[in-house]
Amino acid sequence: MRRKLTWFVLLSAAVVVTGVFHAERVWATAANGFAATTLAKGTLGKFEVFNHSILPNSTGEDDDANVWLSLQKTKGSSDLYVQSNVWQPVNPTTKVVASTGWHSHPGHSLIIVTAGAVTNYEGDDPECKPHVYTQGMSFVDSGGSHAHIIRNEGNVIASTIAVQLIPANAVRRIDVASPGNCPF
Repeated sequence: MRRKLTWFVLLSAAVVVTGVFHAERVWATAANGFAATTLAKGTLGKFEVFNHSILPNSTGEDDDANVWLSLQKTKGSSDLYVQSNVWQPVNPTTKVVASTGWHSHPGHSLIIVTAGAVTNYEGDDPECKPHVYTQGMSFVDSGGSHAHIIRNEGNVIASTIAVQLIPANAVRRIDVASPGNCPF
């Protein structure tokens, strides 16, 4: 009986040591030099909105190229956020770049750059191509399962305003580990 117990203890210890040795932690990337402030939040009930407009063209005739469409449909309640985001400039001494850290959102964001420039990188882009947006430009973050990181790679403060629509009571920001496609 003692021999069986000894083998059991040794085998159990080996399993624990192997598990600890091979365990890998997946850490979310932390935001750095970045601050997000909620300016306003409201909750909407289920809605469906469809808008369209036919824009004039040089020939005066209507065609599909001049049709603007917008459709938003939700099932269940949604939270609507207006966010102010600020990134510090690159630290001249350490060369550290301010960033949001890799993250996603459960819904989409409409983003306007209000100062400086921000660079957006997509987690599913194997080439890690930078998408630079400067003051006055806008872009869309589709949210959902894709991850992205927004950085200020310049020497002045950068800021944006984002309008986000997400499921009611959902976590607005989901931190994720680096997808490994970018060298930073």
